[in-house]
Amino acid sequence: MCIKTLPTVDGVPLLIPFSLAAITMAAASFGALPKDMLGGLAVIVGLGMLLGPLGNRLPLISRIGGGALTCLMIPSLLVYLGAFNDETLAAVTLLMKQANFLYLVIAVLVVGSILGMHRATMVSALVRIFPPLVIGTAAAIVAGLAVAMAFGYEAQRAFFYIVVPIIGGGVGEGVIPLSAAYASATGGVAGDYVAQLMPAAIIGNIVAIASAGVLRRLGERRPELDGGGALVKSGARPAVASAPPEDSDAPASIALGVLTVCGAFVFATLLEHLVHLPAPVLLIVTAVVVKLVGVVPVAVERAVRAVYSVIARHFIQPTMVGLGLVYLPMSSVVGVLSPGYVAACAAVVLAMVSAGLLVGRLIRMYPIDAALVTVCHSGLGGTGDVAILSASDRMNLMPFAQISTRIGGVCTVVSAAALIRVWQ
Repeated sequence: MCIKTLPTVDGVPLLIPFSLAAITMAAASFGALPKDMLGGLAVIVGLGMLLGPLGNRLPLISRIGGGALTCLMIPSLLVYLGAFNDETLAAVTLLMKQANFLYLVIAVLVVGSILGMHRATMVSALVRIFPPLVIGTAAAIVAGLAVAMAFGYEAQRAFFYIVVPIIGGGVGEGVIPLSAAYASATGGVAGDYVAQLMPAAIIGNIVAIASAGVLRRLGERRPELDGGGALVKSGARPAVASAPPEDSDAPASIALGVLTVCGAFVFATLLEHLVHLPAPVLLIVTAVVVKLVGVVPVAVERAVRAVYSVIARHFIQPTMVGLGLVYLPMSSVVGVLSPGYVAACAAVVLAMVSAGLLVGRLIRMYPIDAALVTVCHSGLGGTGDVAILSASDRMNLMPFAQISTRIGGVCTVVSAAALIRVWQ
């Protein structure tokens, strides 16, 4: 059979990524997989090129998240079943955690999105994301408590162990500080509370990803509700929606774009020590300020958009594989699965989606995009934002998603830590 007649992925015969992924897995089984970025990238890119197209072709999965959901859930399930050896997981863990590949992806998406926006549209969107976020959070609390109590949960238990971890901003920014606060207020060991909080956060994130896929389908059927990544109905669309034109300066431009993104994140990390806010939030503030002031040369903006285009087009699904392997412990979910528990978690997320749609429409935002930003509050921090926006094909909403997740999460954690001392 001629290789040109085989199924293709992005124009490449499927046999090629399949063979390279097989070689990577074979190397891992013989203990020859490098425990560094090379080994980690070989694993996640190989699996991402195979699982992503598979998810986009499956009859039901393709309608509720497609490749993003497949790339996230199948690796997590395989880890739970023991399909990956320690060599493979060590290489991916080093890439995703020690080398912080996830934050590189988020930084590129944030800076690239902001520098590609129209100034007036950006300001209007930043102001308007808070009403659906606040109302969505209130709706999520009410819905989560109502459904959980209908299944026999006590209100206190439902609030602190189902609702709060879902809207707490992820693991590092939500579950971990919440567990410490709960242990301090009620006694016990923080690690025990982590085990109780994680399942709700994970199930909520899965429901949010599926909801994002459904919202994307709704936008295809009702284009008047869909801004394609633009939040405010102003007629302007995000400039980063298409790739920059090819030219002879492309290699130098990409190098400059990488330097700009990394330099911006390093600057945000420096500010973190001075103003004691998370670096990802300060990265957004920095990018917004320089965009508003207009000090970034056109050549630099084009360079950052070039890097954005590469990451958004080719590295999101591999990143999802890395998240599934390292950040999504399926074992935490399996032990607590019950109809009532899942229904309560789903109610929290669906209430946020509904609030985003309704409030967004009332204040002249694109309802689908407003709902996507709002539902990011129920994701697993930066991990969840990447997954949700990948399922909806809205990576240019990353700055607003980060605001929803980070600010919403911080407010939730602080409020819950104070409330648990009086409501026990």
